[in-house]
Amino acid sequence: MRPNMLELMDIFVQVVELRSFTRAADALQLHRPAVSKSVKQLEDTLGVKLLHRTTRSLSVTAEGEEIYQRAKALLTDVSEMMASYSPDQLPHGELRIDAPLALTHSILIPFLANFQALYPQIDIVLTASDRLTDLISEGVDCVIRLGELADSNFISRRVGDLQMVTCAAPSYLKKYGTPQTPDDLADHKAVCFFSEHSRDLHEWRFVVNGEVISRRPAHSMRVNNSDVLLSCGLQGLGILHAIRAALETDIEAGRLTELLSDYATVTKPVSILYPDRRYLPPKVRVFIEWFDELFKQYYQR
Repeated sequence: MRPNMLELMDIFVQVVELRSFTRAADALQLHRPAVSKSVKQLEDTLGVKLLHRTTRSLSVTAEGEEIYQRAKALLTDVSEMMASYSPDQLPHGELRIDAPLALTHSILIPFLANFQALYPQIDIVLTASDRLTDLISEGVDCVIRLGELADSNFISRRVGDLQMVTCAAPSYLKKYGTPQTPDDLADHKAVCFFSEHSRDLHEWRFVVNGEVISRRPAHSMRVNNSDVLLSCGLQGLGILHAIRAALETDIEAGRLTELLSDYATVTKPVSILYPDRRYLPPKVRVFIEWFDELFKQYYQR
């Protein structure tokens, strides 16, 4: 489409609706010859006659009526598109978010009503899983990630870090005893999380005398789902090492007992990824800003 085609169509639509070159010129604040010239230019470009003109009357040809209807619809679409991205327009539309199960349960769901109250015109489509998501092929607007990020073509924004905690069900501790140091874990069982993408087990890392060490029970049950991880831990199948936010309710209720509290754990980074777009849709931008503020207010410790 030529750069001025929209302008030519807008002038033509005004002429048809006002049934007058003069009235169209007044409405558009143009000189009448400029309006007449624009309609002629549109006819030459399309190769069809749009209007029958006489000194006393003006009527639309059959082709002109079809062009008018299509131009009117196109101009309406353009106008609505421009209004949608106006600074004065509230963010709206369908927002597709993907997040790990543990973060969805412990952080997103408890506060999503606040986001909906702020942006009632945004419809949320939330997928929660512990697998890697392809933003482009799956049509996801943004993804929340837990842990260090691999190299990616997407833009990432690190919003902060989450504390980790080591714990076990009272039934497990009654049967197998309580580890006192990270080295004691070698004599215990664990329920460990592994990534479907890499098949690697997540490290249990502690800070001892200023140095980071990795320790893990010698025997482990491996799962690839954080909901299953928690269920196994609650059943006493092994010790857990996971984000505190996901386990805190069970710890406070006594269903899990915190272990090795004298040893600091290495935190897990939390990031949001979104496609590399020069112009970020308002619905995505406001969600990223909201989640960043939420995280820093409630979970950055």
